[in-house]
Amino acid sequence: MRIIAIAFVVLIHTDPFQGVNEYGNMINFGTKTVSRFAVPFFFITSGYFFALKTAHRDSATYLTKRAIKLVSLYLFGLVLTIPPFFGVELTRAELSGQSLRATAVSSAIQYLNPVELVYYGTSVSEILWFLPALLFSLFFVYLVIVIGKPRYVLPVAVCFHLVGLLGSTYTMFVDVPFEIRDALFFGFFYTSLGHTIYTRGWEASKEKSRLLFGLVVLFVVLQFVEFYLLGYPLRGEPFGSYVYAPSYGISTVLLSTSLFLFLLSWPTLLADTPLPAWGTYAVGIYVTHPSVFAILRAMRDSLESMSYPIDWMIVWHLISTPTTIIGALAVYLLAHRLRLIEIGGSHFPGEPWLRKRRSN
Repeated sequence: MRIIAIAFVVLIHTDPFQGVNEYGNMINFGTKTVSRFAVPFFFITSGYFFALKTAHRDSATYLTKRAIKLVSLYLFGLVLTIPPFFGVELTRAELSGQSLRATAVSSAIQYLNPVELVYYGTSVSEILWFLPALLFSLFFVYLVIVIGKPRYVLPVAVCFHLVGLLGSTYTMFVDVPFEIRDALFFGFFYTSLGHTIYTRGWEASKEKSRLLFGLVVLFVVLQFVEFYLLGYPLRGEPFGSYVYAPSYGISTVLLSTSLFLFLLSWPTLLADTPLPAWGTYAVGIYVTHPSVFAILRAMRDSLESMSYPIDWMIVWHLISTPTTIIGALAVYLLAHRLRLIEIGGSHFPGEPWLRKRRSN
């Protein structure tokens, strides 16, 4: 399931058919709305395994190992992402007649912004925000547990998530003057939800799988309805005039939870297919796809500047997502082959290569 979820994550970022025409915007709205389960799914899964792995062992030790893994992935992502993003900024500055030096300094300051870099994970690319968010989300869950209140993990997280909903999707009720797509207001809730599913024994039997699948379908429809109403009738905008794309809503909780419980109720689903093995590469595709897609966008923009309207071509929108996924996988496998990282092991850039040199 990991590889499927990652494909949906990439689909969110590549924006197929957006801006082509009204029907293209409708299609993009549909794909983004369906895809919104993916990121919460990974938070829920991480919280579930946090509870599972620490049921009979020290939670601090497990959290430390997860933190090292997430930090290494984040650093690997930054090493890959900075060059193409920085190159694009310099190219734009050159074409617009701006100072390259000033652009370089401005970009460096932005990349090194401590809050954006360490907590929000958006200083270079907003796509990488998930890794710091997951790290801090696990820490928040751990913090509530160590103070002796494990039963309050989910209720506390719900309170923060309600603020997040008001600040992102239900903005008509209150103005939240700070960033809410982060660990505290988003990741903490879904991570604590996964943790609670395990600790409370909410797993369903296979006999309930058909019911849960029906709920998944129902909540997909409900999410369409929720996002449609919020994005168009309540804003007085015709459907297809633009793409309404909130990060999450109330129905996202129901959809993500029912999907996760459905997969728990049927653990052998797709076990006889290559998908479980491909799941090994899911995190690598996530980390590498921002740089790959940045290069593809730069190529698209270059062609557009030469009067080749590629962004209006259906073929571009059909191939951009699979090309990004395949390119990201190729970069990940190449990095492993060059011993820059180790699939299934360390992702600190260059650490496997240094370790091999020391052993020789």
